Amino acid sequence: MRNFILGILLATLAVIGINYFVSRFKTQKTALESSDLIVDQIKNVGKLVVTEGHFSEVITYKDAKTYYLDILTAEKKAIVVVNATVTISYDLSKIDHLIDRDAKTLTITKIPEAETTITPEIKYHDLEEDFFNQFNPQDHNLIQKEVINQLDKKVKASTLISNAENRLLSELQKLYIITNSLGWKLVYNDDSISYPEDLKKLVP
Repeated sequence: MRNFILGILLATLAVIGINYFVSRFKTQKTALESSDLIVDQIKNVGKLVVTEGHFSEVITYKDAKTYYLDILTAEKKAIVVVNATVTISYDLSKIDHLIDRDAKTLTITKIPEAETTITPEIKYHDLEEDFFNQFNPQDHNLIQKEVINQLDKKVKASTLISNAENRLLSELQKLYIITNSLGWKLVYNDDSISYPEDLKKLVP
């Protein structure tokens, strides 16, 4: 009788032990599968997000030089018409992140800054120059610099930047959805992203 009871106890312990290891194996397998899904999603998000805009600008360029005790003045001027393509991009392949399988946490440590590219097409109209003050490469460099400055101001005053940020948020929202659906936590540095609205913390 004693051996029978002892046998039942040993069998019970064996079943409990087997169930424990099976359960632990399943938990570990689920954690690994979840982290693999998150890594795949990060790869899918890791692309170049580009917002494009087109801008026009008209600039009047003037330059005057004086000679012979300011008696003689030599002027040059031109009307510069600019049509430019402006792109604002985020290279999301540069996202830095950490994955903690045990804590089921995806931590974003760095979001790449926006990159602004201005490609102007410059055309000169009503070009006037004096024999003693003619256009040279330095003038064209100055005009190019002024064009970029004027366009940069226009871009900052436009909705192009906010549109690019919205595009960025829509991509980052995919990370929030996948982590939330798997029961994981999304963190940006030390800030927990608990709601979709919190994703704005990730915008550089």
